[in-house]
Amino acid sequence: MTAMAEVTERKAQKNRKRRAAASTAPPSTSPPATGPPERLPYLLDLYPVESSTQTRLTPFFEALQRGRFTTTRCRKDGKLLWPPRVVCPICHTAELEWVDLPSTGRIYAFSAILAGAPVGQEGDLPRVVGLVEMDGSPLRLFGRLLGIDWRECRIGLPVRVEPITLPDGRTFYAFRVIR
Repeated sequence: MTAMAEVTERKAQKNRKRRAAASTAPPSTSPPATGPPERLPYLLDLYPVESSTQTRLTPFFEALQRGRFTTTRCRKDGKLLWPPRVVCPICHTAELEWVDLPSTGRIYAFSAILAGAPVGQEGDLPRVVGLVEMDGSPLRLFGRLLGIDWRECRIGLPVRVEPITLPDGRTFYAFRVIR
């Protein structure tokens, strides 16, 4: 028997033992569910944590609350980093500085989300998301597009960064179409 066949046979034996143990487990003693199902919290939190006890990127969120859109740049190699980082992925230094980004750009690509929202956000459909080419910057950033119906959205439309306050008090950004 080859080494690979031996490994496969050992795994099969373990699986047979697990199935046998599971089939002899006592039945569940929990009472049957009654009444309406409990509403669960968001299963997928699309927004990052912001507290300084949870992240070292707090300066990004604090600047956003003050209306500034920032990111980090490596002091060694000058690389502009998005999303903001605490270590440069190129030279691995922690010598980063916070810099302001442009607050305007143009839609580079977009898509409409018509169905399939995360739990708790079903009423927020349809929504438009897009890739925005930031003015005077090499960055293209992804985000929600506000102020436009999905049927009217077009590549090249001008947008500006808009801080949004989430129901739990956190701040994030979206792009508002400039008309």
